[in-house]
Amino acid sequence: MYKIKLTEFEGPLDLLLFFIKRDEIDIYDIPISYITKNFIEYLQFIEQLDLEAAGDFILMASTLMQIKVRMLLPKEVDEKGEEIDPRAELVNALLEYKRYKEMADEFSYLESNQRKVSFRGTYESDEKETPPDYQTLLKNISLYDLIKAFKNALMSVPKPSMHQIRKLNVSIDEQINYITNLLNEKSEVLFLELINKFTEKIRIVVTFIALLELVKIGKIGLKESDTFNDFAIYRMENGQDIHISN
Repeated sequence: MYKIKLTEFEGPLDLLLFFIKRDEIDIYDIPISYITKNFIEYLQFIEQLDLEAAGDFILMASTLMQIKVRMLLPKEVDEKGEEIDPRAELVNALLEYKRYKEMADEFSYLESNQRKVSFRGTYESDEKETPPDYQTLLKNISLYDLIKAFKNALMSVPKPSMHQIRKLNVSIDEQINYITNLLNEKSEVLFLELINKFTEKIRIVVTFIALLELVKIGKIGLKESDTFNDFAIYRMENGQDIHISN
């Protein structure tokens, strides 16, 4: 099984904050049913990729479900007769995490500025490489947008009438070459166009991982498309867009 760590969401609280910011939700009045639905969709995605962090997300999903059930029951009151909000503990955890995250972002910003002044090279070479600028590589698209496209691609694969056990020889390097060769011929390609000839889910999964790896090293960029639940992939060279006449 192929595994990859996606660093955009460092944990379940980070993902919840993403939903709250994206949908402009009041952190003190979280719509539990809506947020739980979005959270479980993401959980199904990381289970497909067998990520190490899946356990933490499953625990948070069960917590959200518990809160959802408590909100459907008669209101609880404390010793003073005041109504108890089942979401209170989650809200406090989110606020505390948000404070630490903002502090970490501030330190990261200071570190980034320092690197621009004096970027440390490697022992093997005196050449200085500038880290990829993910704001440039990901144009108006988030990891959650990629998840929706990936889930749609898996659902489009026809289900076999009988279960067959066989080994499929496919590697990340092979799919990296497949993506690279395709982008050498075209200036950009849609994700669903990239995987439309695949009939095995594992090949779609490995292709998606290869796609993320190419973004990570700054070889390709991703941007939103006009097609629902899809995104466009384009080639990069030295941090710049490459446009090829078709």
